[in-house]
Amino acid sequence: MAQHRVLPILQGIRPIQASHISTELIAGATLAALGIPEVLGYAKIAGMPVVTGLYTLLFPLVIFAILGSSRHLVVGADSATAAILAAGLSGLAVVGSAHWVTLAAIVAIVTGVVLIIARLIRLGFLADFLSRSVLIGFLTGVGIQVAFRQVGPMVGVSSPQRNTAGAVIHTLSHLNEAHAVTVGVSAGVLIVIVGGRFISRRIPGPLLAVVGTIFLSWAINLNTHGVSTLGKVPSGFPGFSVPTSSWNTVPTLLGTVGAIALVILAQSSATSRAYAERYEEAFDENVDLIGLGAANLAAGLTGSFVVNGSPTKTQIVDSAGGRSQLAQLSTAAIVLVVLLFFTGPLRYLPEAALASVIFLIGIELVDLTGMRGIWKVRRGEFVIAAATVVVVAGVGVKEGVILAVVLSLLDYVRRGYRPSRSVLARNERGHLHSHPVDSASQAAPGLIIYRFAADLFYANTNSFATDVLMLADHIPGGWLCIDASAIADIDYSGSRTLLTLNDQISKRQVRLVIADLIHPVHVELTRYGILDGLDDDAIYDTLLDVIEARDAMLGTGSSES
Repeated sequence: MAQHRVLPILQGIRPIQASHISTELIAGATLAALGIPEVLGYAKIAGMPVVTGLYTLLFPLVIFAILGSSRHLVVGADSATAAILAAGLSGLAVVGSAHWVTLAAIVAIVTGVVLIIARLIRLGFLADFLSRSVLIGFLTGVGIQVAFRQVGPMVGVSSPQRNTAGAVIHTLSHLNEAHAVTVGVSAGVLIVIVGGRFISRRIPGPLLAVVGTIFLSWAINLNTHGVSTLGKVPSGFPGFSVPTSSWNTVPTLLGTVGAIALVILAQSSATSRAYAERYEEAFDENVDLIGLGAANLAAGLTGSFVVNGSPTKTQIVDSAGGRSQLAQLSTAAIVLVVLLFFTGPLRYLPEAALASVIFLIGIELVDLTGMRGIWKVRRGEFVIAAATVVVVAGVGVKEGVILAVVLSLLDYVRRGYRPSRSVLARNERGHLHSHPVDSASQAAPGLIIYRFAADLFYANTNSFATDVLMLADHIPGGWLCIDASAIADIDYSGSRTLLTLNDQISKRQVRLVIADLIHPVHVELTRYGILDGLDDDAIYDTLLDVIEARDAMLGTGSSES
């Protein structure tokens, strides 16, 4: 559903229902409780200082709430875009360094500009070019990569390997060096979070685990027992500044920006659309692009990193009863209080605890149910999804995004290259039914109706021509009708094929007629000059008209011209 307004501001908030304000505030508090530990983890995935994760739930969240059209989409740090960012900056700077933070800010700013440009030239439709199966494979691959990278920190084994597979192999080969207390901290965090979910999904397990390990670390000084902690986390309002250096790296970063922008487009649009349909509400993906672009600009200008529409955070708010962006604004208010007054305790947070939270985030992204569902119904699409998983998890997220786009487009071309084709014939009740093309079944004596269920373009013209000529050979002196109801476009190659076919089947004393042409294709055929080469009465409105015309002609005893 789409909605167009001159000044699309506060669409996600208005109208405010007074009776629902308390529920919105509770939903916002729930999001803060579950989202704060998550964004701290996403900051670590991105190689950023943990406080920048909190920044993503401040200005970017508020900006999208004001400018976006979706009443439900939650914008903030996201595992997929954080992983792409880290992969894109790898080798350009030291992880977590000032240079790294500057490059991350530049990526966020350029991504914001790209998204706004995409809105101005109405590129929101590009989100549709990542199929659901490819997205499932992509997010599953990201989940595997994110989860496996945390195994080392969870057991206290550091790895010099940047590649995920290499890091896992290194960790497994050095398990004898695992730090017992660190392993104990990780195990405790996993038990609290997983156990809480078994009891109730409303229990803020990650928050309880983080607060509990912070208290434990402070009480017994885990640092002195060999457990690494975050150290000092800056407090206060994030400052606004434009990066003054490293802009010469923008050409190098464009590949990363493009991958991030595409994931934001696809994931945010899919999430907004799903919740708009659930509640029968209007949303405009192009308006959302303005909100997402401005949110990323805000992230970059406040020293943070790219933000995205988050399906998991959106579900958290929805489950808690939130039905508008008012819930997200209350989350931002809570985050502001934390930044001003409560960052001090974060210095005691064990890195193993944070790694355990991230590990579970990654595991949640692994969609085995979705992969099984694809396997059951579409084996070809499963191969595409599985290939995406392997490349994302084994090679890299950026490469996985590129592969996902290429595979989605190839899958689209494949379907057009080998479309559904059939001939239509009447059953004993006189109704038309599909039959295999090879059967050459006739709808009436000397009449074959050929249905080609795809646009006619350069890649499938050969198969179209082969079918038509084969069918024409079965009805010398008859009619061959092309059912054009499923043909929405004919390119230049298709038009030349039609002209050639008309000449070839005319030599076989077969008459070519066309039925159910939609208006745009009728205009195309006129422009291509194809209609000039057909008989004056070769175009019929419906298939029934064709059958009646053929029956009437046979009833007069006329010979076929």
